[in-house]
Amino acid sequence: AKVFKKCKACHVPDVEKNKVGPHLVGIIGRAAGSVEGYKYSKAMKAKAGDIGNWDEANLKEFLVNPKKYLGGRSKMSFRLKKEDQRNDVIAYLKSLAK
Repeated sequence: AKVFKKCKACHVPDVEKNKVGPHLVGIIGRAAGSVEGYKYSKAMKAKAGDIGNWDEANLKEFLVNPKKYLGGRSKMSFRLKKEDQRNDVIAYLKSLAK
């Protein structure tokens, strides 16, 4: 996904290596806030239990406005306001899981 180039500035999609953000290997179905060795924001730690496992629906909601979704400060300031961009990013992440 072309739009994913912006995500790669902070996230590694296909290798379990953290950068500014946690790696995204297996994010669909993974428990929120659960990547080992990554220091999550207080807001993510507080919300992770409510989120449960990441799925298409909650990822789309998160990508619109991470700060608003978490109800507090997020390390991710980037937003995907267009639905087609959110769909493309999620389709790309799902394709890596195959």
